[in-house]
Amino acid sequence: MDSSNAFANAAPSAPAAGTAAPCVAFVCTHNACRSQMAEALARQLLPRGTQTFSAGTDPADHVDGGALQELARRGVSAAGLHPKPLSRLPRVDWLVTMGCGVSCPSLPCAHREDWGLDDPMGGSPRSYRECADAIAQHLRQLGKKIARA
Repeated sequence: MDSSNAFANAAPSAPAAGTAAPCVAFVCTHNACRSQMAEALARQLLPRGTQTFSAGTDPADHVDGGALQELARRGVSAAGLHPKPLSRLPRVDWLVTMGCGVSCPSLPCAHREDWGLDDPMGGSPRSYRECADAIAQHLRQLGKKIARA
């Protein structure tokens, strides 16, 4: 299913009164592609008020152009996206690694999961679309987990 227009009508729920908004970090090696798409898509798909960040163990100099093109194709804002080191992350509740194998960090957090995503960087537009679709599917599941926590 192509979810490119699913974001325009998304209406995430707000956190319950008196609870702190959860903080989610998406981490991969270069923080240039998958984690950047996850951060941008999460702003629209996770429950309202969720704080989203991304970082990398060895950040690139810029966000991958193919990732930016895929976000634009979906109508998702890339405002503020830029590669960052892990040291720029606040304390996180949920840590999501993108599938970067042995170079992924172990940061203190309440919840951790690895999505095992193939890196589309340098690939075809279809590879970026498929990766973004997989990220969106994972984000919907993560949103349900956050709502239950």
